[in-house]
Amino acid sequence: MDPLVQVALSSQRVAERHAQALVLALVLLALACGARFGPADTSIGFEGLSFATLTVASALLSALEVGVIVAFAALLFVLSAFSLEAKPELLALGLRLGLCLVFGVLYRVLYQGRLRSMREALRGELSEERKRLQEAARAYRLTGSVESKERGLESSALELGQSVDFVLALLVQSQGLSGAAYYSADSRGRLTLRAASAPGALSPKLEAEQGPLAVAAARRENVELVGQKVASRAAPYVEKPAIGSLLCVPAGRGASLEGLLYVDRVAEHPFEAGAKADLERAAEFILRTAENERAFSRLERQAREQAKLYRAAEALGAARSEAEVIELGVESARDVAAFDFAAVTLFHRKNGLHEICAVSGAGLESLVGSTFRQNAGLVSMVIANQHPLPYRGEYDSERQLVFSRGHEVRGLPSLLVLPLLLHERALGTLVLGSEQKGAFSDEVRPTLEVLARHMAVSLANARMVSRLEEQATTDGLTGLLNKRALIRAAERRIRAASRFGKPLSVLVTDIDHFKKVNDTYGHDVGDVVIKGLADVIRRAQRDTDIAGRFGGEEFVVVCEQTEEAGAISLAERIRRDLEATSFQTELGPLKVTCSVGVATFPGSGRDWEALFKATDEALYASKRGGRNRVTVWKPRLKSSAAPVAESGT
Repeated sequence: MDPLVQVALSSQRVAERHAQALVLALVLLALACGARFGPADTSIGFEGLSFATLTVASALLSALEVGVIVAFAALLFVLSAFSLEAKPELLALGLRLGLCLVFGVLYRVLYQGRLRSMREALRGELSEERKRLQEAARAYRLTGSVESKERGLESSALELGQSVDFVLALLVQSQGLSGAAYYSADSRGRLTLRAASAPGALSPKLEAEQGPLAVAAARRENVELVGQKVASRAAPYVEKPAIGSLLCVPAGRGASLEGLLYVDRVAEHPFEAGAKADLERAAEFILRTAENERAFSRLERQAREQAKLYRAAEALGAARSEAEVIELGVESARDVAAFDFAAVTLFHRKNGLHEICAVSGAGLESLVGSTFRQNAGLVSMVIANQHPLPYRGEYDSERQLVFSRGHEVRGLPSLLVLPLLLHERALGTLVLGSEQKGAFSDEVRPTLEVLARHMAVSLANARMVSRLEEQATTDGLTGLLNKRALIRAAERRIRAASRFGKPLSVLVTDIDHFKKVNDTYGHDVGDVVIKGLADVIRRAQRDTDIAGRFGGEEFVVVCEQTEEAGAISLAERIRRDLEATSFQTELGPLKVTCSVGVATFPGSGRDWEALFKATDEALYASKRGGRNRVTVWKPRLKSSAAPVAESGT
């Protein structure tokens, strides 16, 4: 800014604070000088003093005060002229008075013109600054990566607050104000100080019914007060200063009030129309700045939520089992909201049961594995309605039920049950609870709903992967391992037995005269018999054994850490149980038997091919020996074919 203008503005602020005292001092000085001047001094000294007085007055005081000074100066000219011994020259006196008046008016016009040009310059500077901020905000929203946006958005509120402070400083400087402040208004009409030229002196919070700000807020129009006593009582200061006039300018969109711009000054005269227009534009700019701040805050929150959802989706997409999906889903939810309790339920449509498959926190881990049927609880209602409950996440354990009777959840004023939706079909629910009220606000619920949908998709994918793996490794008819999976598992067990020097046995069983069963009773009954033998093997085997359907009616059992005697015992149990099983058919009860071959590691072979060949030879020895018997492989078994244990015919 021009140094001359700065000096003039500083002088004007000093003069406004002491205007009356300055006017009185100048008048008294002029009168005193007029009384003391003699005839020789009057023409020079008094004229110089009069012009100096008019210069100061026209520059610093109001038009009314300047008029008073001009009148006094004219009076002094007249008194001084008639005090001379010679008669006054009226023409010269009139010329002097005219020059005095013209000088004062011209000086004021020139000064006001200079001040007006300075205000226009400041207004242009303010407009340029506003455009710069808008362009910066637009560029900020359109450019940059997610990471850079997160870092930039963290400082947006500070930068925008500094721009508001800059606007207030410009207003104080250009309008000759004593103070300026901006108050934001909430939905309940309370005003909160957001920025001020002197923050410590202004009240940080104001109730809606207090002072001129409340009137401006209620009427949605400018409120102006002039007069020291009225303004000092109404101004929102902690300690009441001397204020000559104040102006409150509301800012809002339509009927809504967003904030108020408050300004005051020492001078006791109304604000000019141009000044009011400038203040209204400043209030509009501050409003847009505040809206930008809220927009930046929303952008920051959305960017962070999107980043969290991206990380959650990436982690959930990599999960290959239901347990992994559940664990990762709950951990991802912790990044979005704070909670003290979490549970995941799955809904089994075949039997209509809800299963609590995971629980964390609140001492309710014992609920894991519990099941309950459809009821009036929140989980059941969420599955039925496919919509989060309860409303706004507010939970009352005395009136509401989460799971079922006997599975109550208490001590959590905030609780949210989210459906795990996949193509409008609920797979289960994600239950979150907090000991804090209002934990699941409007800001976090939408993000949690999206996360729940990601969980549902990953859960469905995990189930699909599990089914594919099951289909790839199990026999569709019996549920035991298929040939390929069985051979792969057997080779791993044989390598482990070789590495650690442990025994291992292989059993091969085959249904006797199975072709006759198919020819007589049909293939459907044959399938029932095959599944019956699979069930017998499943019941007889140990947890460490692996069993599979090798093809047709032939089954293989691989027994870890099992010597020959143990393998014979297991084979005999399978043979006896099948012999005792009766299958119901249209032609009456059906009983079948099986033959079993046994081979042990390493005596019968040191790899899968050798072991299976030995076991197969033992099986055929049982067939040749009369069937329904168990045979252990021995050297030269092809020639002897002697079973070590047999029963039946």
